[in-house]
Amino acid sequence: MIALGIILLVIGLVAGISILWTIGLILVIIGAALWVLGSVGHAVGGRRHYW
Repeated sequence: MIALGIILLVIGLVAGISILWTIGLILVIIGAALWVLGSVGHAVGGRRHYW
């Protein structure tokens, strides 16, 4: 999810499409939050670890 967010951020920045940049930023934030929750031991989506 973080990688997809970064890709959308880059495409949105290069192409000048602000909606892609916004969606990419949201995906990066959600991916980082899930990564942190998974790394501290909380079950995310029924899984013990989230990579």
